[in-house]
Amino acid sequence: MEYFLQTPAWASFQRSLGRTVHEESGRGWRFLAVEETNPAGKVIYTPYGPVADSLEAFDEAVAALVAIARRSRAVFVRMEPVTAGFEAADAGAVLRERGLQPAPSNQQPELSWIVDLEGDFKDVLAGMKPTNRNLYRNIHKKGVTFRSSQDPEEISVLLDFLHMTAARNGFKPQSDDYLSAVAQSLMPAGAGTLFIAELDGEPIAAALAYDSADTRTYAHAALDDTHRKLSAGIPLLVTLMADAKDKGLKHVDLWGVTPEDQPDHKWAGFTAFKKSFGGREIAYPGTWDLPVNKLRYGAYQVARKLRDKLR
Repeated sequence: MEYFLQTPAWASFQRSLGRTVHEESGRGWRFLAVEETNPAGKVIYTPYGPVADSLEAFDEAVAALVAIARRSRAVFVRMEPVTAGFEAADAGAVLRERGLQPAPSNQQPELSWIVDLEGDFKDVLAGMKPTNRNLYRNIHKKGVTFRSSQDPEEISVLLDFLHMTAARNGFKPQSDDYLSAVAQSLMPAGAGTLFIAELDGEPIAAALAYDSADTRTYAHAALDDTHRKLSAGIPLLVTLMADAKDKGLKHVDLWGVTPEDQPDHKWAGFTAFKKSFGGREIAYPGTWDLPVNKLRYGAYQVARKLRDKLR
């Protein structure tokens, strides 16, 4: 799988926000890393990276990241090595041996849910719950249609539905400005696609997806409360998958899910929804920090722990 956060399209988007992006590669490794700031100071962050095909290649990538951090006077490197020549279960020992330590929290999901598209699409449908298949096959009888768009102006459809969902569920979505910038950068380039469900020509649900060379990532979705009983979000997601299959992509990444032993987790409902489409769970090593300026990183850790204690 090629992770979208390590693609040239994501690098272009980050640069459109005025951020400094580093892209380097070598024999068996590559990474996209972004300069960020936090209370410690400057951070070199490589989301779902570096990408390496062996432990030796991973070490070379880490050396390149450290060199960037030193040139940039960054306090530490933050990484999420999802493909680095070792299994997620072995990550703790491998990374600690190299001086890394777990970040205070994971910046990207530690567990994700993948639907594989290889074979005939009828096989993908067969892996779903019957309710999902039936909705996909029959919702047109209720006047619901689906279309896709790469016009960034249409992101307003999704934004309106996200506001409704946020008000109903009490969460804070990413800002309109941020998602509008995503749309302006990714959609005209073909790296982002908005899928819209409509009833009698009026939008009732929308989902935004990002594409890498072989994977479509289900990024943001919401629907109109007025038509919740139609469950249009289900056939909309199946349509997104069918379109990915038609474009020759091999996987759909439904993004973060919760562990099975946490039924009361705030994401439990989203997790059940995603798993109803069939697929498999994939585990990542999580987010790890490699201190470069050890004194400042140590002070950052102490201050953070003190702040958490006071809270």
